[in-house]
Amino acid sequence: MIPVQGFEGRVVAVLGLGRSGLSAARALREGGAVALCWDDNPAAREAAAAEGFELRELARAGGFEGVDRLVVSPGIPHLYPAPNAVVAAAWEAGVPVDNDIGLFFRSLGQGEWDMFDTPPRVVAVTGSNGKSTTSALIHHILTSSGRDSQLAGNIGRGVLDIDPPGDGGVVVLELSSYQTDLARALTPDVAVFTNLSPDHLDRHGGMGGYFAAKRRLFSEGGPDRCVIGVDEAEGRYLANQMSEGAADDRVIRVSSGTKLSGSGWNVFARKGFLTEWRKGRQVASIDLRQVRGLPGAHNHQNACAAYAAARALGVAPRVVEAAFMSFEGLPHRSQIVAEAGGVAYVNDSKATNVDAALKALQAFPKIRWICGGLMKEGGLGGLAPGFPNVVKAYVIGREAAGFALGLPGVEAEVCTDMETAVTRAIAEAQPGEVVLLAPAAASFDQYDNFEQRGDDFAAKVRAGLGG
Repeated sequence: MIPVQGFEGRVVAVLGLGRSGLSAARALREGGAVALCWDDNPAAREAAAAEGFELRELARAGGFEGVDRLVVSPGIPHLYPAPNAVVAAAWEAGVPVDNDIGLFFRSLGQGEWDMFDTPPRVVAVTGSNGKSTTSALIHHILTSSGRDSQLAGNIGRGVLDIDPPGDGGVVVLELSSYQTDLARALTPDVAVFTNLSPDHLDRHGGMGGYFAAKRRLFSEGGPDRCVIGVDEAEGRYLANQMSEGAADDRVIRVSSGTKLSGSGWNVFARKGFLTEWRKGRQVASIDLRQVRGLPGAHNHQNACAAYAAARALGVAPRVVEAAFMSFEGLPHRSQIVAEAGGVAYVNDSKATNVDAALKALQAFPKIRWICGGLMKEGGLGGLAPGFPNVVKAYVIGREAAGFALGLPGVEAEVCTDMETAVTRAIAEAQPGEVVLLAPAAASFDQYDNFEQRGDDFAAKVRAGLGG
């Protein structure tokens, strides 16, 4: 646990008592603060009370009396589409609002760090797509190379649940826009921006607010090193803002599909090969086509970002390449769950938006595509470049018929439920094809989350194959 520093003997309110909220309350108490807790869910309040935390309904009159700070969990709106009533009450009372990420950076680097030969470092990863795979891959590279590394944030453990890093240790954080937007302290040593595509726009008041939330990871004077995906205009803008000139190697530009050259530090993937280019010359190259756990151009972008972050931490290219080969990927992200009769069955349930699903469609040449669910804003038009790779679509979800109408030129069968879709796809798949779950939609019409949807797909596949 990372004890929260700076609030000894003071009262800090915690709103939202899920994983990050309870973790923050424990870390506050460990650091000598008094944590007042609240959640609209009675079961969550009972769990906090069972650990000895005092409960207070913060939105009521006088709820912030004596409170020095409010810590808000990421799932709670703090501005758009409307601020939560407790957040609004904190503003009215003049109480600063923060989150567990802000507390983490505020509390890291205390005491014994001055005695370390190599101070611990923090790598923070954000972006619209690929940040989980990129974060896990960085962590895998570090542990494979013998470095002490912990993975936390949106993936792995809560940021305040990890052990205080030791001499030379590295903390790898995956951070969502909800987390970067609200944190009052953001000071990673290496910051990674993978890419940007429309998502969570209701929580940020539009695309500009969404990008602004991501950019905050690069504020406060800037990290020592910035790894920035430049395949979108926003990434190129950010790289330009962080750089002092063409040869400034504090910025590592990353691309999937575009050759990057010049006198700076660049990492790019083209035709299945990753290339590192620095100071006008090629430094290293890796054949990504042989990396089973990272299929497709979107994963090659993840590989480039993770490679760049590892190189910024001093890991040698061949060590990174060896770690790539042993990386098995993450569940629900281009995860091969079965192979039979020359057909691969791939679970990419995490492809909850059009951009992520398009990347999955472009990763394989012949696809039996299971898609559908709760559609997000913007429609399905952005999927069109991937349609030539689709042999047939099997559409699930309560809005399956409407979803199918949004796939012009694609043979689509309305299946509604996962069992029907998987059964039909198994029956019709031919050798050399891929049965791919890449929904391009949220899961909440039929499942609690994308993980449950992916697990159901995998279970139905195994059952259908007799396994």
